[in-house]
Amino acid sequence: MPVPKQKTSKGRTRRRRSHDALEIPASSLCSKCSEPKMPHRVCPHCGFYRGRKVIEVEEV
Repeated sequence: MPVPKQKTSKGRTRRRRSHDALEIPASSLCSKCSEPKMPHRVCPHCGFYRGRKVIEVEEV
């Protein structure tokens, strides 16, 4: 069974993990109500997607 000859240094470990950080999800503004929404998704506030009413949103 292969075993590492040397201990992996902190720098090498941290360099490898540099891409593991969480990123803020992208958002765009709805063209109808100008609320922030996820791109390529139906707006949860007004129910429109690409200028068409897709879902009915109940008012709270």
